[in-house]
Amino acid sequence: MTDRPVALVTGATSGIGLAVARQLGRSGHRVFLCARTEQDVKQTVADLADEGLEVDGVAGDVRDGASVASVVRAAVERYGPITVLVNNAGRSGGGVTAEIDDDLWYDIIDTNLNSVFLVTREVLRNGGLAGAEGGRIVNIASTAGKQGVLLGAPYSASKHGVVGFTKALGRELAPSGVTVNAVCPGYVETPMAERVRKGYAAAWQTTEEYVLEQFEAKIPLGRYSTSEEVAGLVGYLASPAAASITAQALNVCGGLGTF
Repeated sequence: MTDRPVALVTGATSGIGLAVARQLGRSGHRVFLCARTEQDVKQTVADLADEGLEVDGVAGDVRDGASVASVVRAAVERYGPITVLVNNAGRSGGGVTAEIDDDLWYDIIDTNLNSVFLVTREVLRNGGLAGAEGGRIVNIASTAGKQGVLLGAPYSASKHGVVGFTKALGRELAPSGVTVNAVCPGYVETPMAERVRKGYAAAWQTTEEYVLEQFEAKIPLGRYSTSEEVAGLVGYLASPAAASITAQALNVCGGLGTF
């Protein structure tokens, strides 16, 4: 079939991005994915293809405009106009603010916020999404985009930016019928979550197990969310049933965030 919707998912070789690629593939999308490492992209494409999904992808750096243009061009050449964009690529990072160096701050902002603008602009300009019937943009933000995170000033700043960008663009594109929403995970068990716990354990001079206990104690459901649970909301927002939801930032966090 050539009329199946096309989804572009960034940062899709692990964690939430991989779960989103699988969710969209299972719901009938042709999925084009990207990540920084070529071997990871090839392996992920092969794994999802083995599951019977229609998937392809290329390596790309979402921090770089030329690389973004190359990824979008490859997606359109492979599958045609993009219907769904999921801006998932991101990184963690932080520390005592007075000790954060310039490179760390700028890379977190570039990876988590500037990339969302670069990819979205390119998909609207040259990816076919502007005015697409059933067009969807879903940005993976964070509950840290609604409230401050201890020792996470650059991460919180970047995710607040994603939420603001989402709300502004959602209003801008609403007359065209293209929806724009943010999904805000809380604590999700992913490779990035492991790195975050290591960072806090080092900062607090304690064990990763203690950090996990402290984090879980803050979550009303008492556990981390799963990547599949986050992907489930992305899948819904990408579906026809969500056509009237736009400019929203929706939590998947076990009750951690209440706004």
